[in-house]
Amino acid sequence: MASLHKRALAGLAILFLVMAFLLFGAAGTLRYWQGWAFLACYFAASIAITFYLVWKDPALLARRMRGGPFAEEEPAQRVIMSLASLGFIALIVLPGLDHRLGWSHVPPAAVVAGNLLVLLGWLGIFVVFRENSFSSARIELAADQRVISTGPYAWVRHPMYAMALLMLLGMPIALGSWWGVLIVVAIVPALVWRLIDEERFLARNLPGYSEYRDRVRYRLLPGIW
Repeated sequence: MASLHKRALAGLAILFLVMAFLLFGAAGTLRYWQGWAFLACYFAASIAITFYLVWKDPALLARRMRGGPFAEEEPAQRVIMSLASLGFIALIVLPGLDHRLGWSHVPPAAVVAGNLLVLLGWLGIFVVFRENSFSSARIELAADQRVISTGPYAWVRHPMYAMALLMLLGMPIALGSWWGVLIVVAIVPALVWRLIDEERFLARNLPGYSEYRDRVRYRLLPGIW
């Protein structure tokens, strides 16, 4: 567990450095309070959830650490995750450029609201982790995996994607960029492609998933889709 703990924190430290480099490099300055506030919120939540998983569910943490385009076995999923990774980078770089060039004028209250959306997204992801210990970062089945239909899964079939989308929407607003919201719009098709492909995989390989899919009609938004 100690090794997992160290690897998880090292991964977060590297991610912080990369995100900070992209963000402040694009902004051309460290005098970017929106950037510092966002990083504080994003990584405070990340660290808190990491410590929780180290304590309560190290197997889930290990699964979450095996994500990324090259971790996927299916070629389509490698393409999807590559697009999603590029989209995430753009969500960091474009707001930094926006700050440098002064394209957007986002009031401080909206910036605070954006950070609250980021934190709310993390809170929702935490609830998903507590409910579903099988929520891997890649499309796969654990040896003892079963269908989870309680908690947020009683409302929508993909609550983690819903919460991730909420977080992504909050990111450019937290960083003071209205233009960055367009990147979120561009990411949505990749997210939809991924979850539909994941549903096909689960229906083929996870006993009971087809019946669950018939019972819970909505994928992301109750009453809508």
